[in-house]
Amino acid sequence: MYDVLLAIGLDDEARAIARAEAVADLPRVPDEVTAHLCHVFRDNPEGASVHQLGTVRRAREVLEAAGVTCVHYEASGDPGEELLAAADDVDADLVCVSGRKRSPAGKAVFGSTTQALVLNADRPVLAVPGPDGE
Repeated sequence: MYDVLLAIGLDDEARAIARAEAVADLPRVPDEVTAHLCHVFRDNPEGASVHQLGTVRRAREVLEAAGVTCVHYEASGDPGEELLAAADDVDADLVCVSGRKRSPAGKAVFGSTTQALVLNADRPVLAVPGPDGE
């Protein structure tokens, strides 16, 4: 079994689809891959669930159409830290993320979840370009 943790953001469907397509295109036997669709809530006063997020639903549609088994995973807190913890929790063989172009000042002020994962993960990280090559 090959477990892939997909970091899925809240409001960027095109980026979620790009990640799902990258995982669906990995060389594999479809029933040997499990995609863990993970969203980290920073603030969730309404008690939303990962199942309710449109980005997660779209990624799941792409993966299931390709024969990939999907499960949901959600956490709350700092995305970089929580995604690393989620990768450990599911014993992911690969973490799939997609960065955004930011200025150096933007990275310093807002941080970069993708950068944190690439630098701190103890497993492979697949950084998928955004839909427009971002």
